[in-house]
Amino acid sequence: MKRLQEQARGRDIGDNLIIRTAVRLLVPFIQLFGLYVIVHGHYSPGGGFQGGVILGASFILLALAYDLRTSLRFMSERTNAILGNAGVLIFTGIAVLCALLGGLFLDYSALDRLISLGPIEWRSLGIFLVEVGVGTAVMSIMVSLFWDLGSGGEMDEGL
Repeated sequence: MKRLQEQARGRDIGDNLIIRTAVRLLVPFIQLFGLYVIVHGHYSPGGGFQGGVILGASFILLALAYDLRTSLRFMSERTNAILGNAGVLIFTGIAVLCALLGGLFLDYSALDRLISLGPIEWRSLGIFLVEVGVGTAVMSIMVSLFWDLGSGGEMDEGL
């Protein structure tokens, strides 16, 4: 019994080599799948919201398997804030640009006046850009909520 207590002092409770190794191997594939869901969202089921949730879950999985600091090493708070704002800016920027060019809000065919590709191609490209913006914003907000709730608002201390 004494020997188990000595071993437990040297390691954190829940520190498991198998879980950490599995997470380290799976996270790149999870992120790749999240990007796939975002990119193919306008052709098949999925899209920005679903892909953003998958990407955000990969960073949350890192924080759960390791700790909050490890998750912050892969994406800092500043980078997360920049990505979240960029995602919202992409979505609203495209929508406002469509309206300014004489179309309706999110009427991507109006972007044909900017660069002549044809209205059908602009509808496909426009929804793709919007999906990227939504995916980036959803990922950022999901990770930020987890970091804030998991640390009690204090980012110097984690789970």
